[in-house]
Amino acid sequence: MRNFTNVHDIGPLDAAVREALEVKNNRFAYKHLGQDKTLLMIFFNSSLRTRLSTQKAAMNLGMNVMVLDINQGAWKLETERGVIMDGDKPEHLLEAIPVMGCYCDVIGVRSFAQFQSKEDDYQEKILNQFIRYSGRPVFSMEAATRHPLQSFADLITIEEHKTVERPKVVMTWAPHPKALPQAVPNSFAEWMNATDYDFVITHPHGYELDPKFVGNARVEYDQDKALQGADFVYAKNWSAYADPNYGKVISTDRSWTVTAEKMALTNNAFFMHCLPVRRIMIVSDDVIESPRSLVIPEAANREISAEVVLKRILESLDK
Repeated sequence: MRNFTNVHDIGPLDAAVREALEVKNNRFAYKHLGQDKTLLMIFFNSSLRTRLSTQKAAMNLGMNVMVLDINQGAWKLETERGVIMDGDKPEHLLEAIPVMGCYCDVIGVRSFAQFQSKEDDYQEKILNQFIRYSGRPVFSMEAATRHPLQSFADLITIEEHKTVERPKVVMTWAPHPKALPQAVPNSFAEWMNATDYDFVITHPHGYELDPKFVGNARVEYDQDKALQGADFVYAKNWSAYADPNYGKVISTDRSWTVTAEKMALTNNAFFMHCLPVRRIMIVSDDVIESPRSLVIPEAANREISAEVVLKRILESLDK
């Protein structure tokens, strides 16, 4: 595996989960793979779990790690072609990317949707320029349309905690005061569709996701109905995808907040969220602090998903 940007890059999910559980049981078994290899982590946006878990995963594999915050200490980068660079951006991404590639063996990129152009966001212009021009393997640490390291960790967490072979997994929209990208829900839906789970998406009218990510999921506009019999409840906010409201908040309806009353409709479901989470907006305190909350084990599995991805990339370098 040279690049990792979506569920299709990881191959059969049953094999990926088995490998993840093996790595989790012996995180330092593959340190030889990363010896004398350098990971460059590039952040266009803020991070806590992604930064720490990916760096820890690389260290588990014996890699050297460099971190570059594009918006703190680096030159401002121009990302568009054909622009007269007479403004405050003294360097172009097309020079910066191959230069970065000179100093490392693997590159991780985190670059969110900008909400200025749906076409640019959904073409993944930033991530794909790194893949095209760096000369190095590239993996996504969350891009404009997907967050595959998070979704892989979500899958591992579900597999560790499921009590039936085909659990019912419900992804529910929940309110948030700011416009958030669709990357996490897109990605979660893409990965869930690659399983045989009973997968349901519930959200208010106007929050429909790109159909290519919805896939075969059942869409239910009545949250209470969707939650009935659920084994896992995955809460997440996202902004509108459909035009003319792309990237906008069109509802902050608190009746969609995941509360104990909502969870009582489920089959004693586990609660999941990628974090960070807005308490009393997305989820009530009693739910996120309950014994059925998986937000901490889920976050811990980010180290494991990143390690499997890096392990496979490093193995491909030796071939």
